[in-house]
Amino acid sequence: MTDAGQRPKSRPKSGKPQPQAAEPMKPGYPARAAAAKMLSAVVEQKTPLDGMIDEDHGNPAFRALSPQDRALVRAILNSALRHLSWIDAIFARFLEKPLPEGAKHLRHVLSVAAAQILFLDAPDHSAVDIAVEQARRDPRSRRFANLVNALLRRLSREKEDVLTWAKAQVPIFPAWFLGRLEGDYGPAAAAAIGNAFIALAPIDLTVKSDPDRWAGELGGTVLPTGSVRLDKFHGAVSDLPGFAEGAWWVQDAAAAIPARLMGDIRGKRVADLCAAPGGKTMQLAAKGASVVALDRSKNRLKRVEENLERTKLSADIQMADAENYEDSRQFDVVLLDAPCSATGTFRRQPDVLWATRPADIAKLADVQHRLLDSAAKRVKIGGDLVYSTCSLEREEGETQILAFLRRHPDFSLVKLLPEKAADMGIPAESVRPEGWVRLLPHQRPGGQDGFFIARLKRNKVNP
Repeated sequence: MTDAGQRPKSRPKSGKPQPQAAEPMKPGYPARAAAAKMLSAVVEQKTPLDGMIDEDHGNPAFRALSPQDRALVRAILNSALRHLSWIDAIFARFLEKPLPEGAKHLRHVLSVAAAQILFLDAPDHSAVDIAVEQARRDPRSRRFANLVNALLRRLSREKEDVLTWAKAQVPIFPAWFLGRLEGDYGPAAAAAIGNAFIALAPIDLTVKSDPDRWAGELGGTVLPTGSVRLDKFHGAVSDLPGFAEGAWWVQDAAAAIPARLMGDIRGKRVADLCAAPGGKTMQLAAKGASVVALDRSKNRLKRVEENLERTKLSADIQMADAENYEDSRQFDVVLLDAPCSATGTFRRQPDVLWATRPADIAKLADVQHRLLDSAAKRVKIGGDLVYSTCSLEREEGETQILAFLRRHPDFSLVKLLPEKAADMGIPAESVRPEGWVRLLPHQRPGGQDGFFIARLKRNKVNP
């Protein structure tokens, strides 16, 4: 009851309390929240990171951020995914029992904060405060906000000790991938590959001509492959001299080798069957070949067109599925850089180790089988088929070629001789006795992508 003459406080006609204004977010909150959601998408839904950080078609929360915050999200995700095995092990060590079922999503909030505390130049208190706010704002995890605070403050206090422990005791790779590496290459090579994973990858460039000049202008070094390597550059490559005029393009040194295996292709007709994003197409065109570049993705082909336009190179671009491409022409050389698990690219794309399932490799191997059979028909007698994958999986490399040769007696493996490999800058240990190339990330100082490459010659009509 009110005093005489005093009006009661106004209420909405419905009698319900008025909604309160949303509490302002702490500075930096949207970037960390976007990073946690994207990390969850990679680990839980096996979503490739590349598509989510595309600035035109990527994750809406990511695209809504400022350029500075987008760069922060990329750095957080790169560090979190690269060290996720260590981060998980550290929190497991801190917890007496696993996170409750209703709080499993907090794994990604904690991982984003841990990546900042352990590996990035960010204030620890900011990473802690924002992670606690993320937990508090989510009804699923509000009651665990104090737990998040305690875990991250302990991590901040003990980070040097726990990081030393993780480095000594915890494999850097997910268990499924480590098991395959050790089985295929042995424990010593797997450990060396792990060291290559931890180190940040340099930027490699393929130049149209005069690598010494561009190495000098860009402050890089010329690798034995002819690529120019920039070890300490961390800005936008589009700002570098030579980009706008198309003098070079970004391409890992290992990725540049398949085209180099072809030798002199001036005036030859070459088909690049899975061409996007165009690095190998540009190599082939720069070497004087008449190139037909195929890809089934319209968006990816647009990147090929843009790259060719920038570099002032030309190719006949066709949007088609390489398996069912309706073209009766045969080619002097067919390059099949086949779709694969891309496990060899983990230095720049650490998400592949968390977004890939072992079952995916078998499915991709079936795709590669069909593409190889289709590619074989497009090689003229006396011509070459160059097969490559940016994968460390034998099912996508050695096993594919052995099976292909059994199916196609009209083809034979062109063995790469060690002296020829040395001329092309291929490490001696990457040339296998069978004559194909198996590039492992640790076999080049400063690292390289993992690749399998085989060159095959068509000798006669298949009986």
